Amino acid sequence: MKTDYIVLHEERNVSLTVYLQEVGGEFRGVSERPAVLVLPGGGYAMCSDREADPVVFPYLKAGYHAFILRYSLQEQAVWPNPLEDYEQAMALIRARAGEWHVAPERIAVIGFSAGGHLAACAATMAKNRPNAAILGYPVITGTTAQSYQPTAPDAAEAVDAKTCPCFVFATRTDDLVPVENSLRFLTALERNEIAFESHIYANGPHGLSTGDSSVDDRAFSCRYPRWVEDSVSWLREVLGDFGPDGMTEPLFPPFVNGNREATLNIDCSLQHLLASPAACALLPMIPELANASPVMRCAARAMTLRSCLRFGGFPEEKLGEIDAALRTIPNT
Repeated sequence: MKTDYIVLHEERNVSLTVYLQEVGGEFRGVSERPAVLVLPGGGYAMCSDREADPVVFPYLKAGYHAFILRYSLQEQAVWPNPLEDYEQAMALIRARAGEWHVAPERIAVIGFSAGGHLAACAATMAKNRPNAAILGYPVITGTTAQSYQPTAPDAAEAVDAKTCPCFVFATRTDDLVPVENSLRFLTALERNEIAFESHIYANGPHGLSTGDSSVDDRAFSCRYPRWVEDSVSWLREVLGDFGPDGMTEPLFPPFVNGNREATLNIDCSLQHLLASPAACALLPMIPELANASPVMRCAARAMTLRSCLRFGGFPEEKLGEIDAALRTIPNT
């Protein structure tokens, strides 16, 4: 293990703590590693130690390099200073990816509370966006964010087609950052067809960190959410996993369906295909399926053509032919 401490902005007291694991040698087949960039919470007034190093350790165990960004705080946290701090940190990590043996397109940001707000903004509006985002009891809405930093933006309103896959967790009983923040963000992700996993736990206080007694003695008195294991498994699905020949490809695409591909395809939603006169002319079955029944009309927004055809008992061997025909049409 190699560690380093890099000052990114001396006047604003911005720093990056670096944890680099070994590659090669005894780690056969590992020439580079994915990474996590942790953004602690603290209401833009502090960076919580409970949401820094303790969070790094389970990801190190899972094989990731790890970085902790301590970003601009208090009077220095005027927007967009915190986002610029993130940009500088992510640009540095990717610029030194070869030296540090980091897989530059397999970097996740992890943020908590106000750090979750910064992580959500990184996922939705940064130039150097992460490849995945884990948001813990995040501040999202403009109303909540501006109660901590008056210039902070609404992260849900910034969700767009380029937003990375997200893992969002919170508790219903959080009395500091209302669960509505997470729900608003999830709704925006769904509206933009961005893949996500979410856990809204029944009970738990704000600032639960990793959710065990090593960081909070309240874990003895209640059933704490165990989100860490789930997030590690999710990262393996969206960023890929360690295999005998290096990193494997992600199991799932970043989007809910095929609407974001360069050409139309059988995994586009019916609603998306209906908007293409060329697709409807090529395959009259598309409008017929969408108008088949009130239920189908309601489901058309999310249901893909592949799902519809399978549901209707369409011969499986014909699906490839339909997909090939659709892929001759640019997705504009």
